[in-house]
Amino acid sequence: MQKTIMLLGSGELGKEFVIAAQRLGQTVIAVDKYEGAPAMQVADKFEVVDMLSGDELEKIVRKHKPDIIVPEVESIRTEKLKQFEGEGVFVVPTAEATHLTMNRDAIRDVAANELGLKTPKFAYAESAEELQQVSEQIGFPCVVKPVMSSSGKGQSVANNVKELADSWTYACEGARGDTQRVIIEEFIRFEQEITLLTVKQKSGPTVFVKPIGHRQERGDYQESWLPADLSSDLLHKAQTMAKAVTDRLGGAGLFGVEFFITEDDVYFSELSPRPHDTGMVTLISQNLTEFDLHLRAILGLKIPDIQYYHKAAASHVILADKESDTPPYFMGLNDALKISNTEVRIFNKPSARPFRRMGVVLSHADDIKTARAYASNASRKIELKY
Repeated sequence: MQKTIMLLGSGELGKEFVIAAQRLGQTVIAVDKYEGAPAMQVADKFEVVDMLSGDELEKIVRKHKPDIIVPEVESIRTEKLKQFEGEGVFVVPTAEATHLTMNRDAIRDVAANELGLKTPKFAYAESAEELQQVSEQIGFPCVVKPVMSSSGKGQSVANNVKELADSWTYACEGARGDTQRVIIEEFIRFEQEITLLTVKQKSGPTVFVKPIGHRQERGDYQESWLPADLSSDLLHKAQTMAKAVTDRLGGAGLFGVEFFITEDDVYFSELSPRPHDTGMVTLISQNLTEFDLHLRAILGLKIPDIQYYHKAAASHVILADKESDTPPYFMGLNDALKISNTEVRIFNKPSARPFRRMGVVLSHADDIKTARAYASNASRKIELKY
């Protein structure tokens, strides 16, 4: 059942997906807007195009004739995906789901208004003036973020009216695509944030990975750990909500569903129809990583019980601190790898900018605190030179 898969977006998550696909004999064409992207380095073929251009997308689809299109980023002309799906190409999970989840306003409307899932209070704004007006119904502090972005880009917390102008500017600068629209939402005083990796199969029950806890800065993930510590009642609530929204979206594949967890309740936050950055911890925690699970669901292959290798696992990012048009080199790898039960993955991105994710540290231990300490300590030993 060899398939030709076109991957739209070729970052570090895409790279791991390509590796998983090739291990099962699939052919992958990696696509992104710049040459030398991580997934291109391991794919069978690659293309450099503007994925927001419908004409450029159509040209490469006609050229390669993929059986499956796997979106990995938000900045895609989703109207074209609907066209390709109508012509018999399997768009993962579906063209409609891709469109809905690449726009925070669309997926939030589905979750809150159509499915009735509990979410923070929210509203939308298309100008700084409108943002100030709708903030009155949300209150302060509030979270402001573009409706289309990735990895937390453009997200900030406004503590008062005076900070809204800066939040508007920051959201617009961090937006992907060509829509100048933001979502403003109630700040939930949560005890933890989790990602629930939810696998929707072509035939077979929905499968859940153990919940993943994570910590963010600037709206972007810094570390994650598995399993997150939450009660069976709250986990059941999260799983029920995740199944409801993924059933609504349909298709097949792995979804990264994010939740805020308070002392006694669960709030739906966001959803990605693909492997999640916090899920990189699965590269060390278990037999089937999030990339293996995504691929198996897409191909309709059996997913047996997930086997967890360790009592606890953690990941910690390695970030760039400077702008560079050439790839940095990494010092301190030997010291980092001296730390017990620790691995390092360098993404080999061709350029750097402040806070760009350049690699990840993976660790395991007998408890979460120790696993997180191993990963954090190892990340601090790695220095980027330009």
